[in-house]
Amino acid sequence: MSDGWTWGYDRYEPRRERLVEALCTLGNGRFATRGSAPECAADATHYPGTYLAGCYDRLTSVVAGARVENEDLVNLPDWTLLRYRCLPDDGPPGAWLTPDAPDLRHYDVRLDLRGGVLSRRLYYEDARGRGLRVVHTRIVHMGDARLAAQRTRFRAYGWSGAVEVRSVLDGAVTNAGVERYRNLEGRHLVDHRSGFAPGGVARLTCRTTDPGLLIALAVRTATRPARPAYETATRTGTVQTFLLPAGRRSATVVKTLALHTSADRPAADPLATACEAAARAPAFDRQVLTHTASWRRLWEQGEIDVPGEAGRILRLHLFHLLQTLSPHTAELDVGAPARGLHGEAYRGHVFWDELFVLPYLDLHFPEVARSLLLYRHRRLPAARAVARAAGGVGARYPWQSASSGREETQALHLNPRSGRWLPDHSRLQCHVGSAVAYNVWRYARTTGDRGFLHAEGAETLLEVARFWAGAAHYDPERGRYRIRGVVGPDEYHDAYPGATAPGIDDNAYTNATAAWVLARGLDLLGELPDARRAELRERLSLDDAEVARWEDVSRRLYVPFHRGVVSQFEGYGELLELDWEGYRGRYGDIRRLDRILEAEGDTVNRYQASKQADTLMLGYLFRPEELYELFARLGYRLDDEVWRATVAYHLRRTSHGSTLSSLVHGWVLARQKGADAWRYCEEALLADVADIQGGTTGEGIHLGAMAGTIDLVERGITGLEAGPEGLRVAPVPLAEIPRFRFTLCFGAHRGVRVRVLPGRLAVRVPASPGSQDPLTVVLPGDRTYTVAPGRERWFRL
Repeated sequence: MSDGWTWGYDRYEPRRERLVEALCTLGNGRFATRGSAPECAADATHYPGTYLAGCYDRLTSVVAGARVENEDLVNLPDWTLLRYRCLPDDGPPGAWLTPDAPDLRHYDVRLDLRGGVLSRRLYYEDARGRGLRVVHTRIVHMGDARLAAQRTRFRAYGWSGAVEVRSVLDGAVTNAGVERYRNLEGRHLVDHRSGFAPGGVARLTCRTTDPGLLIALAVRTATRPARPAYETATRTGTVQTFLLPAGRRSATVVKTLALHTSADRPAADPLATACEAAARAPAFDRQVLTHTASWRRLWEQGEIDVPGEAGRILRLHLFHLLQTLSPHTAELDVGAPARGLHGEAYRGHVFWDELFVLPYLDLHFPEVARSLLLYRHRRLPAARAVARAAGGVGARYPWQSASSGREETQALHLNPRSGRWLPDHSRLQCHVGSAVAYNVWRYARTTGDRGFLHAEGAETLLEVARFWAGAAHYDPERGRYRIRGVVGPDEYHDAYPGATAPGIDDNAYTNATAAWVLARGLDLLGELPDARRAELRERLSLDDAEVARWEDVSRRLYVPFHRGVVSQFEGYGELLELDWEGYRGRYGDIRRLDRILEAEGDTVNRYQASKQADTLMLGYLFRPEELYELFARLGYRLDDEVWRATVAYHLRRTSHGSTLSSLVHGWVLARQKGADAWRYCEEALLADVADIQGGTTGEGIHLGAMAGTIDLVERGITGLEAGPEGLRVAPVPLAEIPRFRFTLCFGAHRGVRVRVLPGRLAVRVPASPGSQDPLTVVLPGDRTYTVAPGRERWFRL
């Protein structure tokens, strides 16, 4: 690991290989390939995988005697596989070489973040001193989103003969990258057809079982120098074999992939198009040149520069965010997969992670942010159906979404510690709808895109508001509205102790955000142009009586308190206290406390113990003054004293079983200048690179946590909020990150550079033919300044 633009590993350790594969994944927003060793097919150590954004498939499995459906992000055929062995003139053929071979003497992996290039260097030497150096270089093209390429160079030392190389296009793959899913059906690809086209192009088509997406891969394999090759086509793939002379000069094999599907636009024959694209693709060096140029443009628009190791990790996080959600994503109908395009955990589903992803995209790549919101709008009919199925109205977005927008949360989940399959009630997390509405509102405020807000955004937000008004039931004893039978962000508590039905009542986060959505719905109705308001009210059958109910519910939703703090939910303060030190002493890592207790025959439902920030998520979404105003609207007093007590209370009772937990707690503590803020911020930074969840990163990176750490610097520490009044900045300095800079987009201004130093802030607005208007900066105390295009202005803080 050298400079701030390189991520690497200098020795081969089988136990961490899947972590390396995930963190060295290459992608372009359309598809991604894990950073796996080309020599190896899937086994207990290695797991090659290629994933196409939005490519899901549904299968039925039998689990614990029940038939369950799961829709998975599909693992596509492996285009990277390259087997090789030495054929010395003075002896028998050697064994096929892999990083697991006993002859491996050197191993080095380097990921160039600046250019999106992955390199692997291996050196083998046998007992007679005969050596072979192998260098793999791989890209997934950021310019042409249907191309990828891999070059392998061989050089022999101390012997003569040939290197036998087999270039494989392997369609015999399954979804088997997550141990706890192994008992589920994972064969998503059928109807394989393979063969060869002119120009050294191997071809393979297959389709998913449901709904039958046709996938075509064409791989052009070029060698230099080479003896005549022979080719073999099987039902599930192709093998091209080459004999490369081994001598003083290196021999090279280049595999160029073209990936097309029947869903591509404009419509065309996927196989013919893929074969043509592979055949005419430029030489490898030219591809690298255009690929790195595309990355350079991305970094210019999405720059963040933080000194030291924290900055290097943040750059890695941003690299993976841009690989998952690039400008190419704006052309697709896809959401933000919680684990990126880096593995099969969570089955590639879309949860609420755009709540942590969109703030960055709003400020840097607004067209990508808009596309993620359109993904939700296109699934509004499905969200309405989910609401109706639950006996409600409006739109209830599912906790897990995939292709259609129906609820994809599994009915059962496995506790790996006990081996038992258990009912999964996490679909009761209907607070995801508030996240969707919040994202709509935040995007419009940040970007100024009123066109979207008044069109698709309005329909989405108003239907979520309608759901909450319908879900709230009046309790005459309290004189309040209540929302019962839900699960909050905590996820641990899915029922009351001894209850026969799942769900808890009046989750503070759920109720407070529901009130916020209803209030914003009323605001939005008030600001819409008359014609659009009338059109929406007619289309949604939204009458005056329903609007009046929104007003009433938004002011009288019940939020529980106990012992002077905001409760997580009604009755939370009556649950038992957990012996935290005792469990830490017995188990060490108790992040997944729910699994530990279930394996003991107990349940976390009996205790005041949370997996992650729940009530405290309110402090992530809202600045203190916004939060206090929200509670005041509901008729509750919330101030600094009560909020600090609430933060301390819940922080002591959280096991941090999610990577988002440390991020949110770090954010909240930084806002109130808490002494432990950096401890949690640092844990969020290290969550994936150190794999603190114990093996989960190898199954796919945590996209929300990665994006959230970037946002923690850009908006959290600076207190930056973009809105109609301009860029509002209210820094909360973090001593461990005293200086940094980043570039953002705001309105018509592109490439606005913000620099933060101890006690000082600089804003530079580039000269632009698109806008001659100055940029407004608002500092604490509502001090307002302007920065003219082509100028930089410094402010004392």
